[in-house]
Amino acid sequence: MKLVTFNIRGKRSIGKVVGSTVVDLTASDPALPTTMIEFLQGGAEALSRAKALSVESAVTYPLADVQLEAPVPNPSKFLAIGMNYRKHVEEAVAAGFKVPDSQVWFNKQVSCVHPPFEAVQMPRASTQLDYEAELGVVIGQRCRHVSAEQACSMVAGYVVCNDVSVRDWQMRSPTMTLGKSFNTHGPFGPWIVTRDEVPDPHALRMRMLLNGELRQDVSTAEMIYDIWEQIAYLSTVMTLEPGDVLATGTPSGVGVAMKPPAFVKVGDVMRVEIDGIGHIENSVVAEPV
Repeated sequence: MKLVTFNIRGKRSIGKVVGSTVVDLTASDPALPTTMIEFLQGGAEALSRAKALSVESAVTYPLADVQLEAPVPNPSKFLAIGMNYRKHVEEAVAAGFKVPDSQVWFNKQVSCVHPPFEAVQMPRASTQLDYEAELGVVIGQRCRHVSAEQACSMVAGYVVCNDVSVRDWQMRSPTMTLGKSFNTHGPFGPWIVTRDEVPDPHALRMRMLLNGELRQDVSTAEMIYDIWEQIAYLSTVMTLEPGDVLATGTPSGVGVAMKPPAFVKVGDVMRVEIDGIGHIENSVVAEPV
């Protein structure tokens, strides 16, 4: 299934996308929750009820008539791994970053969560705005101390992410969090593709296009630490909750590594595509005064 959080006539709901139609899950089955986190907490029963709803008998809207929000508008955690593709490590070193000898994680503060097709802001504090195409993982079960072998069953599904980064602010702190957490800098979506529809998340082509120009192009097979290792590593430290979002790393081709650096400008359009998942697209506007 493709699970969405959407707005229609000022009302937020959750749904599933079937072709060009959105099935309103809550309106069609009052036993289903009204938010995505509660839906994911419902586990197999909620998924089964949602799958059983047919377009013919459910409350539906044309996809073109709804406003898609981030599929999980309020995750408890939005975490991202740094330098998880070898060629990106090489360009990061050239840009002045230290080579990690283990997984390097940072927070994207949840206040940066943003819809998949709405404009991203160029902050007033910097012009060093950059893109990072990433495959996102949405956790489906509360879990701690998960082995790599168990990790797949903890996943609800996958999303397209752009880990929008403000490079000078990122360099000010070894945690990178400030430069990764400006308002609007966490767009993801457009939906959660449930894990049963993604046979191998490590065999997906991922691309970033800036104004139609291909900037990043990679297979997720090139990750240094795969998704299962990532979940095992994180769950050693913390409890992962349904709805938590993990951004699994970006490949080479980021703007800061170009010579000279080629940062994103107001008026540019960033588009991230992942085969089997979908795409998100965000224009860049000036932050309001």
